Amino acid sequence: MIAEHRGERAILVHLDGHAPEVREDPYEFQELAVSAGAVIASFISISRHQPTARFLIGSGKVEELRQLVIAEEADLVIFNHALTPSQERNLERTLECRVLDRVGLILDIFAQRAQTYEGKLQVELAQLEHISTRLIRSRTDLSRQQGGIGLRGPGETQLETDRRLLRLRVKQIKARLEKVRNQRQLARRSRQRADMPSISLVGYTNTGKSTLFNLLTESQVYAADQLFATLDPTVRRIEIDGLGAVTLADTVGFIRHLPHKLVEAFRATLEESANADLLLHMIDAHSPERDEQIKQVYQVLDEIDASSVRTLEVYNKVDLLDNVEPHIQRDEQGKPVRVWVSAYKEQGIELLQQAIAELLEEQIYIATVRLTQQQGRLRGKLFDLNAVEQETHADDGASILEIRIAKTELDKLLSDEGIMPADFLRNYSKL
Repeated sequence: MIAEHRGERAILVHLDGHAPEVREDPYEFQELAVSAGAVIASFISISRHQPTARFLIGSGKVEELRQLVIAEEADLVIFNHALTPSQERNLERTLECRVLDRVGLILDIFAQRAQTYEGKLQVELAQLEHISTRLIRSRTDLSRQQGGIGLRGPGETQLETDRRLLRLRVKQIKARLEKVRNQRQLARRSRQRADMPSISLVGYTNTGKSTLFNLLTESQVYAADQLFATLDPTVRRIEIDGLGAVTLADTVGFIRHLPHKLVEAFRATLEESANADLLLHMIDAHSPERDEQIKQVYQVLDEIDASSVRTLEVYNKVDLLDNVEPHIQRDEQGKPVRVWVSAYKEQGIELLQQAIAELLEEQIYIATVRLTQQQGRLRGKLFDLNAVEQETHADDGASILEIRIAKTELDKLLSDEGIMPADFLRNYSKL
């Protein structure tokens, strides 16, 4: 794994000529390698329309690559494509250095970024399931049963022992993650009982999710201009003008052809998005790969059963575009569908909050209520919460209030006053 130490010299191999649906981005590939801590000794692009079964690339290119490894004194070769276990072994034997494919590279970055107990478990699970197909011994004496004094085993080969221990560890991790998943469900049900709307930040990696999260929550979640700067999910409570308290979750960034093992391992985390009331889909408005990145995000959302969740697209980095100012785009019904902002420059954030409040307006209680003079305490608290938009008075001295208040705040207020919501609707509300 690359994470053993920093500064390993790597040769990057990119295959050009693949079909569009499987083609990878060479620039993103280099960013992944740098994010993993590799020093790029050389980058080569190979035109190959028909990958070979033995090496993925042709034998002539393999020999050229071997000479390059020697000349550059490279520690490893990284392919911007998925390699089969046999291709990886064949390349390592011929090149006489470590070989890593795109999946292994992403797994290594995740291993470096994971900080929480849950995150580390999820990464380890994905790594173990990835290497389970790559277990093989180069020494033949370890791949058969051994005899002799002190060498008689329990009747299984070393390879079988490794696989048995690996299966046991996978089972243990899955059991622990199931406990974490249950804890998340309990926390989610608690928030639902409090009737607190939930918002989840999703998007391609390095689009500015954590920067926006820090801005909205006044937190210090790690944010950097690198792929997968944020891995562990963070949930914070924030206040939205006109809406009240909501929870905002920052999630791991997606990437083109995100390894299925990672999607499965992080399913408990990604459920925060699937169960949200609103998704903020962060998009790098300045990226030349913007459309492809949007497509990849929606594919992952579909895979985690979150494609039906209401989504607001947030086009970030508007400060890098010419003649584009922060603004809200609406659909034919006037509902916000897209907001253009700059999280780094803190531009358009009030527009984003406005759009969020509009989309979650069903979480807001809007009505005209009639309060008698004896209910002055309740009237005062409604004013304290800035819930009163207009007040008039009836002939008998009662206050007629037009109120707009988040349901969460209203429920708490009524609870504090000992008033049942049903009684409030029946006796006080006129609309």
